[in-house]
Amino acid sequence: MNFGAAILGFAVLIFIHEAGHFFAARAVGMRPRKFYLGFPPALVKTTRGGVEYGIGAIPLGGYVKLPGMHRPAPGDLAASLPPSRAEELREPLAALAGAIDRGDDLAALAELRALEPELPGNRLIGEIRDGLAPDAYWRQRVLVIAAGPVTNVVFALVIFAVVFSATGAFKPTRAVQSVIPGDPAVKAGLRAGDEIVRIAGRKVGADGIQTAIRATRGRAFTIVVDRGGHLVTVGPLRARDEEGDYMVGFEIKGVSGPGESLPRALSSSLNLIGTIAWSTVDAVGQLAHGKGTRNVSSVVGMVRDTAQAYQVSVWDFIEIVGLLSLVLGLANLLPLLPFDGGHIVMSVLEGLRRRAFSQLVYMRYSAVGLTIFLFLLYLGLRNDLFGSG
Repeated sequence: MNFGAAILGFAVLIFIHEAGHFFAARAVGMRPRKFYLGFPPALVKTTRGGVEYGIGAIPLGGYVKLPGMHRPAPGDLAASLPPSRAEELREPLAALAGAIDRGDDLAALAELRALEPELPGNRLIGEIRDGLAPDAYWRQRVLVIAAGPVTNVVFALVIFAVVFSATGAFKPTRAVQSVIPGDPAVKAGLRAGDEIVRIAGRKVGADGIQTAIRATRGRAFTIVVDRGGHLVTVGPLRARDEEGDYMVGFEIKGVSGPGESLPRALSSSLNLIGTIAWSTVDAVGQLAHGKGTRNVSSVVGMVRDTAQAYQVSVWDFIEIVGLLSLVLGLANLLPLLPFDGGHIVMSVLEGLRRRAFSQLVYMRYSAVGLTIFLFLLYLGLRNDLFGSG
């Protein structure tokens, strides 16, 4: 039941993301060809209004197929042919390239129709025809592409606002919720239920515990706790360096405050999204320097954490679904193909240079993005299946 709820939550997030693309495309006059939850082969499909709707057998995402994904470049068709065949069709290919370069779509379509009998079965002819159509995807690509991740972020905003309205903001206390076996805190004698009073000789409040531990920078220190009305000194102990962050291995107990008013809940939700967005940018920067690899997670870990949240309470489950929606939206804005952010970058650059990049450029950029994606997937699976060590 827990994992079923987690998988259903992911399916909803994917549906919301793809629905953002789909309805944005319809709003600007495009007619999507397909709308799928999951990837083919199709388990179930139906066609309505010229659009094929379906559920794919591979539950790793979803997609919306739109005509004219890429703006045609003058030399795309010639580059797809063997050199001998391209030489035979040199004049009509040059006429097609010239029309595309001038931005004369009608002339380019006429040249393409003249070439079609000479190149039966050529897949690229259909793609170029779609790219020259008035409702071609590339003409409104930034708006339609951005709609997917923006929808996920807006959904997260709504989820967080609902949680804040119902349960209030999470507030930390000075009480220890649990200690991690084998870590410095438990070895030094810290116990669940202890209330932290001082760290390294300084009195701390609930919000300053992590900052005080981080300030020790691995030096030996003591913790003074209130244990059953008696002050007890724990330690000395040393915080473990976790790739720039210092940990001793315990969790602080938190409590939920009273439900917030709608304006206050929206404000708290925006603040939380800003904090998470900044942390995500910082985490990507850390990865670029080879740090923070233990914090990368995959779908396996996300499903597990979502299932655990569902087991704790419905509100915890709803909150983590909102968090995953936000992460999905932010991750898709990475400036790499095949992510949405990569398509936005290519569209902006093509607009600035007033001409399209060739298919070869797209393929090379996609190869870089897929390599980075597969590396992150490896790190996530390694951490989720075998531990962060």
